[in-house]
Amino acid sequence: MRILMVEDQQKMANFIQRGLKEEKYAVDAVYDAEKALYAAHINEYDLIVLDIMLPGKDGFYICRELRKMKITTPILMLTSRDATEDKITGLDSGADDYLTKPFVFEEFLARVRALLRRKNDSKTTILRYDDLELDQVTHKVKRAGKDIGLSTKEYALLEYFMLRPEQVITRTMISEHVWNESYDSFTNVIDVYVRYLRNKMDRTFQRQLIHTLRGTGYMLSKTPPL
Repeated sequence: MRILMVEDQQKMANFIQRGLKEEKYAVDAVYDAEKALYAAHINEYDLIVLDIMLPGKDGFYICRELRKMKITTPILMLTSRDATEDKITGLDSGADDYLTKPFVFEEFLARVRALLRRKNDSKTTILRYDDLELDQVTHKVKRAGKDIGLSTKEYALLEYFMLRPEQVITRTMISEHVWNESYDSFTNVIDVYVRYLRNKMDRTFQRQLIHTLRGTGYMLSKTPPL
């Protein structure tokens, strides 16, 4: 999952970014309205975490502009402005949730997960496909009841596959959701991580679940695609 964080306080931005990365999310951080609108326009994000108090145009403006641009990405406003009228303004501007600072990070993460579930029409934090199980809260992965240890990027990649079972997933889609802006499109890093993932969750099991579609991408499927 790829998140855009708009926060001008460097210390707070670093804290949130570090915490989100520890939870297996890819994070892009920007610090003002112009960069936020540009990033949201050129990249596809699963969630936007948006501060209100920014230099120049504020978070309310950004939220309204994003909705005018027909960008429907869930928006979590994260701000020290706790007045009721500010919350109403934020939600009426198009935000999906509103959390005031200071906050407990575990609550922040719970709200992030809730918005991501809503985006993917899911009511559970447990993803299942065939004999494969992924817990989005504990980050534990099992296949046929056997624990599978994954790195941060391997977990993010598998989660993306499991949210889209039996769908064609291109390398571009993976780069947009699993990697951040530092991704180099001229490398084969995606193929390398898919191979790592296969070695851990497919190689020792009777049925292969991750299949390559030559020239297109990949698919999570119980049977090889035609």
